Amino acid sequence: MSEPVSPSHRNRAIGTVAMRWHGDRLDLLDQRVLPAEESWLSHHDASSVASSIRDMVVRGAPAIGISAGYGVALAALQSSSNGWREAIEEAMTELAESRPTAVNLFWALRQMRNVLDACSTRGQAAERLAKTAIRLHEDDLSANLAMAEHALGVMDQTAPFAVLTHCNTGALATGGYGTALGVVRHLHEKKLLTQVYADETRPWLQGSRLTAWELAREGIPVTLNADSAAAAIMAQGEVKWVIVGADRITANGDVANKIGTYSLAVLARYHKVKFMVVAPASTVDMELASGRDIPIEQREGRELLQVQGVPIAPPGIDVYNPVFDVTPANLIDAIVTERGVVYEPGVSGMKGLF
Repeated sequence: MSEPVSPSHRNRAIGTVAMRWHGDRLDLLDQRVLPAEESWLSHHDASSVASSIRDMVVRGAPAIGISAGYGVALAALQSSSNGWREAIEEAMTELAESRPTAVNLFWALRQMRNVLDACSTRGQAAERLAKTAIRLHEDDLSANLAMAEHALGVMDQTAPFAVLTHCNTGALATGGYGTALGVVRHLHEKKLLTQVYADETRPWLQGSRLTAWELAREGIPVTLNADSAAAAIMAQGEVKWVIVGADRITANGDVANKIGTYSLAVLARYHKVKFMVVAPASTVDMELASGRDIPIEQREGRELLQVQGVPIAPPGIDVYNPVFDVTPANLIDAIVTERGVVYEPGVSGMKGLF
């Protein structure tokens, strides 16, 4: 078995990583079966990577983009000397269709496309695309660490406090440290954290299955709560910041993130709790004017009708199951990226940084 190729910053990666690149295959941790089981799935071609992105074996916008990059590298390795370019392009199309909302996916594919366009032979493409995928992975981890530093500057807290987060934005969702959860880790390292309240995050329960698992195994104080308990928690006054990630940020500062994020922003504003979005620059889509332009993925109703295969609703009932919602910029106090911070985001602030 070949050893995984590790990003150069791996010594700063915390927790279980979501992916391992072996040079001729990509192993992905199956996040559908956590925390009960730690199962790794091996991928030798782009089609299997696309399936794992679509089926949420791997999830989280940055991790999806990195996985897609490795998928393109696998397509180059698997291509034949005849028609190699067409085969890689077909793989990129299939990967692009796997999830519609996470802009990191399309950003990563554009990076791979730029490299492919400059290649003249199959061997050259295989080598350069693999190196580019590894670089995307390394760059994401570096960006996570930079965002954590920027975020602490925004908070400017001297006494420890509690935060509330939604979905999973940690090592499992990124290149190995985390966006919003990377900030949580950094707060803990600086002894500025009293408690993390983790929304369970229905219907996939990323908060209870993934976030609580990541934090608990690292000794970071975490309390799991039902999504509907968030208002009651904020009313107690201990939580000073809601910290979330993003799947797409538009030119006016609107943010698409896991369904339920918009509700948290409304609750935070009412309770005078600050609201922070932490995401890499690759999540920003300046080509979209506002959140109204973001395609919102709708998934099958079975995700709401069942829990681990056990029916919890009447058969035949109609289901509304959007994966994401859009939080308007006017409910966000700060958007933090590796490039810097946009305070009270709007068109001018976003253009100033991006």
